[in-house]
Amino acid sequence: MSPRIRSGITVAVVLALSGVLFTVSAQLSRGGESRHAEDLSAVVAEESDRVAALSDEVAALDAQIQELSSSVSGDVPRRPAELRAEEGVVSGAWPVEGPGMRVSLEDAPSSSLSIENVTADDLVVHQQDVQHVINALWAGGAEAMTLQGERVTPTSAFRCSGNIMLLHGKVFSPPYVVEAVGDPDRLQAALDSSPGVAIYRDYVDWIDLGYAADPVENIEVPAASGGQDLQFAGVPDGTDVFS
Repeated sequence: MSPRIRSGITVAVVLALSGVLFTVSAQLSRGGESRHAEDLSAVVAEESDRVAALSDEVAALDAQIQELSSSVSGDVPRRPAELRAEEGVVSGAWPVEGPGMRVSLEDAPSSSLSIENVTADDLVVHQQDVQHVINALWAGGAEAMTLQGERVTPTSAFRCSGNIMLLHGKVFSPPYVVEAVGDPDRLQAALDSSPGVAIYRDYVDWIDLGYAADPVENIEVPAASGGQDLQFAGVPDGTDVFS
């Protein structure tokens, strides 16, 4: 089997798992606020089932590729630099640049409180709203992503409290901007087909919450803050571990 094809499948699986990790971490850090309350245990179970299904699908595709490539010999191993670049993109250690989508979410104006049955809590962008956008973009094949200009990685987690967001130790206010590198058409289609994004857009029509999703010709996604690859821990030189 071609190492390039196998590596591509591996990266796809890691990205899918990364999206699940980011979903669960955000759900775990969630306060009491959400546009629609959810059962956390049910969310985790659902995402676990989805990962299992994706893993089975990848295994089936891998078997097909091995069968098709069984008669091919003399594959050239991929260079370590190529493998390291792919790992760096997934972990967030490497910057990424290319076409993609920019999505902005903004609080509704205070004047919308005059609408019947509207509360102040309805007027703000909630953590779950941002999460739905991020998950939709991952599902649409995003290669790399930022939230408020901060690189989103498998270990990223954010928390919204009122109309502020805590992310990577920093405080942000709306509008909340998500930028994703990927095929703009696929990313837009994923946003359009997301039930969670659809609910948010219902509120956009009802109380004038802000929402904009625009294709961008070129997006520059920086490396994650501190952007070093994760490494195994080690004992400092000169340390006597038996003392």
